[in-house]
Amino acid sequence: MLQKKKPPKKQEKLSNYMKYSGIAFQMIAIILIGFFGGMKLDKWLKPRLPVFTAVLTAVAVVIAIYYSIKELIRTK
Repeated sequence: MLQKKKPPKKQEKLSNYMKYSGIAFQMIAIILIGFFGGMKLDKWLKPRLPVFTAVLTAVAVVIAIYYSIKELIRTK
């Protein structure tokens, strides 16, 4: 006999929403730290191209993706 799945409770839906939105805000924070850190270094060292901004932003994106995947695997 097939068992019917119970719909998620309102509290569980809210908990999931908070968990995933928290991960998104942490990703945004990591990327912004990399971006603004790169801008500071570019302003301080004055290279011809904004190398530090590009590199640190790319590294921050990779770190943010790694962190979010790690959190998603851990929370399941």
